[in-house]
Amino acid sequence: MWKVGTGILNVIRMLQGRAVAAALAGFLGLAALILPAMAGGPVETSIFAVQGVEVDVTSTDASSAKNQALMDVQVKAFFQLVERLGSAELAAQLKEKFKSEDIAPFLRSLSIEKETSAPGRYIGTFTVRFLPAKMQKFLAGYNVEVPSQQADPVLVIPVFRSPEGPKLWEDNPWRQAWIDLKGEQGVVPIIIPLGDLEDTEALATADALNGDAVKLEAIRKRYDAPSLLVAQAEPAEGGGLHVFIEGDTKLGRVNINKVYVPEETGDGTVLPAETAAVLAFQKVLNKAYQAQAVTVAEAQAAKNNTPQSLAVTVPFNSPREWNAIRSRILNTPNVSAVDLSSLDFGGAVIRLVYTRSLEELQGNLERVGLSLTQGGGGWLIQPM
Repeated sequence: MWKVGTGILNVIRMLQGRAVAAALAGFLGLAALILPAMAGGPVETSIFAVQGVEVDVTSTDASSAKNQALMDVQVKAFFQLVERLGSAELAAQLKEKFKSEDIAPFLRSLSIEKETSAPGRYIGTFTVRFLPAKMQKFLAGYNVEVPSQQADPVLVIPVFRSPEGPKLWEDNPWRQAWIDLKGEQGVVPIIIPLGDLEDTEALATADALNGDAVKLEAIRKRYDAPSLLVAQAEPAEGGGLHVFIEGDTKLGRVNINKVYVPEETGDGTVLPAETAAVLAFQKVLNKAYQAQAVTVAEAQAAKNNTPQSLAVTVPFNSPREWNAIRSRILNTPNVSAVDLSSLDFGGAVIRLVYTRSLEELQGNLERVGLSLTQGGGGWLIQPM
């Protein structure tokens, strides 16, 4: 048994997360695009996707039941996503005023994970994807800020040290708690191996416990996850669950050695110790990523505010025209100085000092009626 500690994640290095995939066109009602299962890897990650959405519809015939299921699954997934990104209270509030036709414009696509049908009945499990930009704008109206990027995913291998012996792929409450988290679509994606034939042949329980580098690397590559952690747990003396997770991730080093106990929630229900431990781990990762995002944003802001200079030729026909153009340049946003290098009757050469990007500078100059272009002789500013 391990010595109990406090359970911490030390953020020792920060790296940028991966950009979320760009949104596709929206769809209305049953015109939503139904896609096959993702072919890029065994597990899909996206902040704006909801996997494993189940529907069971009875109607006059199987076709009608499926059509109704395609509507129902959009609605069900929408409120699940709102609850995940916002809160259960916001989801309940929206349920009272939203109709199915209000939800359809947010839909990006559907994928059928599995389905069965019978006369008058349709049962299906779907992955439902929503348009990122639309969802971000919508949730921002309710003071819910959703990041446009996910962190790099973390592959978690749960091993349960039961009294009968360690379990990796067998059914057990520790593995089930990780599966129920459905963390693949979180801000920090948490991937749990499927436990299919390929997984079980690649990694045995002893390999995970002994830290077999070759076999762990093979399963990490299968799920295309930059980081892998073996999460061990066993019943604690006196009750609860003793959890031990140690290793490196792109967010920093994880070092958790702690006993978790069942937790009572605000609505009076009790979370099992396994669930409490998994949720606590996810919160620690999310907090680390938020700290990373702040650091990256601050660094970008500092970079944007670093003065840059550009040598520019400004042709003019008279001193009055030169003074007018110079005044416009100085009144352009993000322009901090106009240093004169040379001046004659036909024009001037200046060193333009500005902040932020060159593209923004060009756009800001256009707003004051000037164009900044590059030709064979260098950069040139002229009235539009």
